[in-house]
Amino acid sequence: MITVWLPLTLFCAFSLATSDALTKKALVHHNEYLIAWLRLLLTLPVLLAPLFFIPVPSLNQDFYSAVLIALPLETAAALFYIRALKVSPLSLTLPFLAFTPVFLLVIPFLLLGEKITQTGGIGILLIAVGSYTLNLGETRKGLMEPFRAIRRERGALYMIIVAFLFSITSTLSKKAIAASSPLFFASIYFPALVLLLTPFAIYFGKREMKGMFKNKAFKSALLPSFFYSIMLITHMLAISMAPVAYMISVKRLSLLIGVFYGHLFFKEKGFRERPLGTALMLLGVVLITLNR
Repeated sequence: MITVWLPLTLFCAFSLATSDALTKKALVHHNEYLIAWLRLLLTLPVLLAPLFFIPVPSLNQDFYSAVLIALPLETAAALFYIRALKVSPLSLTLPFLAFTPVFLLVIPFLLLGEKITQTGGIGILLIAVGSYTLNLGETRKGLMEPFRAIRRERGALYMIIVAFLFSITSTLSKKAIAASSPLFFASIYFPALVLLLTPFAIYFGKREMKGMFKNKAFKSALLPSFFYSIMLITHMLAISMAPVAYMISVKRLSLLIGVFYGHLFFKEKGFRERPLGTALMLLGVVLITLNR
């Protein structure tokens, strides 16, 4: 199945990076909670449409337990993620997303019994190290600066929590998909997530929400939402075909694409300083690919 899950995951990474870049552009003029909520809300027509064409699977306790446990964790991860971006520099927060693949060396085995080979494990670690160093372009104080920043930057701690929560929700989502189907799960899970995030969007973005059509917040979220919906669908399909640790690790290439977008569209510095991280990530993908 590698000929299917790998291209899907690469397209998933591209879609996520594109959505994030467009979201960053929207955040220049609009409330971060409102834009994050709108980006997910506007995916619902795409996610709900398959319900008219796919059979409703026979659901069991595995599906319900996975969804009910994952939803509050996913909500917490989204809120911590937004808060981390708000209170701390990107160069001291984004590197910690690299630890999701590291957590995935253990979590899927504990929850699903999934095992990975030694070669695959090395590939995952290379991607984790590569994506960590990739986001240190603006940090001039060394590789350990994000760790030293944990004491003074709440955002760094928040992002570690996010990485850990993502490792759990990704694993639980695969369990729910196995008990249903990728498209059915997406059409149930993410509308429920929108409902859980709505009170936070109203509370933190209520001033701008009242005039979101006049102030163009709604329009600004359309393109980010389009690419986010593609990311969600390809994510669900790919994760149903490959071990969670492999799929999520390859998906972390979105950070590499994001660096390119940052240089191209936002004139961010440090693009030429990241060949090591790029090489490590690509080598990790190669090892995972050969392993599969």
